[in-house]
Amino acid sequence: MQSTAHRVETMLPEAPRPLSTSQPTSLEVSIVIPCLNEAETLGACIEKARHFLYEHHIAGEVIVADNGSTDGSQEIATRLGVRVVYIEGKGYGSALMGGIVAAHGQYIIMGDADDSYDFSTLMPFVDKLRSGYDLVMGNRFNGGIKPGAMPPLHRYLGNPILTWLGRLFFSSPCGDFYCGLRGFRKDAFAKMDLRTTGMEFASEMVVKASLLNMLIAEVPTTLSPDGRSRPPHLSTWRDGWRGLRFLLLYSPRWLFFYPGVFLLVAGLLCGFWLVVGPRTVGPITFDVHTLLYAATAILLGFQAITFAAFTKIFAISEGLLPRDPRLDALFRIITLEVGLLIGIVLVLFGLGGSAWAVSAWGQNQFGSLDPFRIMRIVVPSVVCLTLGCQIIFSSFFVSVLGLNRK
Repeated sequence: MQSTAHRVETMLPEAPRPLSTSQPTSLEVSIVIPCLNEAETLGACIEKARHFLYEHHIAGEVIVADNGSTDGSQEIATRLGVRVVYIEGKGYGSALMGGIVAAHGQYIIMGDADDSYDFSTLMPFVDKLRSGYDLVMGNRFNGGIKPGAMPPLHRYLGNPILTWLGRLFFSSPCGDFYCGLRGFRKDAFAKMDLRTTGMEFASEMVVKASLLNMLIAEVPTTLSPDGRSRPPHLSTWRDGWRGLRFLLLYSPRWLFFYPGVFLLVAGLLCGFWLVVGPRTVGPITFDVHTLLYAATAILLGFQAITFAAFTKIFAISEGLLPRDPRLDALFRIITLEVGLLIGIVLVLFGLGGSAWAVSAWGQNQFGSLDPFRIMRIVVPSVVCLTLGCQIIFSSFFVSVLGLNRK
């Protein structure tokens, strides 16, 4: 490693040096490289990054955000004359956040330290940032993936599916959600208010930028094979599941609301269709047994919708999601008092139906009843009772979450 460092220092012209900390805003670009035991490839990445700044006469800096390396990575970065920021918190997101916060540049470009991205070809990112974009994403599928650079499972299944879901859930324009080479304005990064500390950090950045309607651009980026001899930190199934889980958890609409609306509407339509009597479609007769499943769909659908509301309010209060004007407008109409009123009305309907069923039972001397007739009274009554109580409890819980949010 010492010979490599010496070669870099003698071959590379002097890059523009960061100014003193009293004038940090004079720097235009900060290149942030997260690092955890990357001694094999870190020197090459730093060399390319410094050469890029020198060749294009950009006032900038290179920052290595070290996450606890034990292989001499810090010493390599120090010998090459770049700033090392020591990050105590573990995780990819923690390293990047620490490096970004310490950066002095107006624009930040982040990229992995495994030499899979070429730091000497960053000008398209800088041009887009200079033209006013908040986030500039690399797109490996447009720029080219060299043989052996990405496993087939990632290239043809994992990345395309997760990117498609991200575009669907968040109306994102990005065609490569997980490209590790990207640039952004530092003030835009502050507005994103990112919270995740692991691999989800990269996804959260795209999601937050999309939800905040920031200006997002893409530039073609070439992905080369990992230059390290050891296995990558990324685990296919573990990190793939973490990516999918993150997208679902950050989209209460798709995780809870839309399935809940489908179940609720389907249950109501089926319930109203069957409550008056059995229905025959071709050779099949639908009766109270189907009515019971329709009632279950109504209750599950309502629960899913309330979970969507709970999750969205909690996520907003914790800074995980930006405020939603539509949700604020909805809760100015649906207040605690309105929820209590609706819940009480449904409970009264349920009690009334239950009283009717008990009266019919009494008229039969509390003996056996025709289940096909009495269930058409009991099932809707139980649904009204349950929904009414759920609405009352949910209204109080939403109010508690709202107090925390304010």
